[in-house]
Formats: sequence, C-alpha cells, structure tokens
Amino acid sequence: MTTSTSTVYTEPAPAPRLERAAAALTANGFTVEVLDDVAAARTRVRDLIPAGAGVFTSASETLRLSGIEADINTGERYAAIKPRVLALDRATESGTIRRLLASPDVVVGSVAAVTETGALVAASGSGSQIPSYAGGAGHAIWVVGAQKVVPDLATALRRVDEHCLALESVRTMAAYGSPSAVNRLLVLQGEPYPGRNTVLLLREAIGF
Repeated sequence: MTTSTSTVYTEPAPAPRLERAAAALTANGFTVEVLDDVAAARTRVRDLIPAGAGVFTSASETLRLSGIEADINTGERYAAIKPRVLALDRATESGTIRRLLASPDVVVGSVAAVTETGALVAASGSGSQIPSYAGGAGHAIWVVGAQKVVPDLATALRRVDEHCLALESVRTMAAYGSPSAVNRLLVLQGEPYPGRNTVLLLREAIGF
C-alpha cells in the first residue's frame, strides 16, 4: 500500500464530509450523533445503555483504545456478555454462546467504513458480531472515527481490503497466532426500525 493510499484511509474526514455522511445516514433511518472526541463518545455510550442491560462488545480497536470496552466488561453496571462467553466451553456450550452473541439487549462496536451515501460496512473473520449488528440486538451502538468516512460503497470495500485487513491480521496474529480474513461482510444501507441504532460519528480518528 502506498503512502498516499494509507493517508486516504487514516486522515480524519473534514467537517463537510462528516456532515454529508451524517445527513445521508439520517435520511436512511439511522440515528446519528456527531461528537467531538473519544471522551464524548465514552460518556454518551454510558448514557445510552441502561444499567443492568445485557451488553455485547464486538472486537474493536475503537472500543479498546477509547476505554469503552473496559467500561462495559468490568464492574457491575451491566450484564456484560463477553466475559460470560469467554468463561463458557466452546466445545460443549457452543449453542449458548451463539445465542448470547446473536441477540443481546445492546451491541456496542464499530464498523470498517461509513459512506457519504449513508451506508455502514462491517467486516468480520468469525462473523460473531454480524447477527447482532444486522438486527439481532435490541439496540446497536457504533462508535466510528472520522477516518472511516469514505465517498461510496466501492471505496468502503477497498478500505476493508487495502487497510483494515492488514491491521486486523497483526492483532489476530498476536492474540491467536493466525491472520484474519474477510469471511463476512455486512452492508447496512438503511434502518427499518427507528431508534434501534445509534451511530456516534467522531470528528477525530480512532481505531483501524
């Protein structure tokens, strides 16, 4: 990947592009809030999730770096799903794991790209977050850095292949000893159920 291509995928989008993306998402039924920074997103996520809710945090550098992952998965405010899943035996309790991940009260994560035409693109190696993102969760919250805003769906898919996959493979090699793969792609082009989701679009870059 050339330096110029890398810059395209890592530089925060300027205000006019963020505004176009936010307006298009809103027109497509998504609930969108444009926030200044990670600290504001961290506070807003806490405001949006009621105490005691069953919350699944998808694998996300945005959540990890922001502290949102730790906020949800430690302490006693929420019925955090990820710690519960990690304690289960995948060989004998796979059905329970699958159901817990597919239909939480709330899923919190990020996406690989947001288009100025109003779509969200999520990529996954395992597919664990896809059911909850697509509709299984009662409420989906996506925290998205400004560098993920792209003009259109074709650019979004290139961002996944040319940028996100390599960085995610570094993470999975360190964590699991194997590279990642784009085995699942989800394109969310509209939300038919008003209020089911919240896109927190940041003015700064964070995550992949």
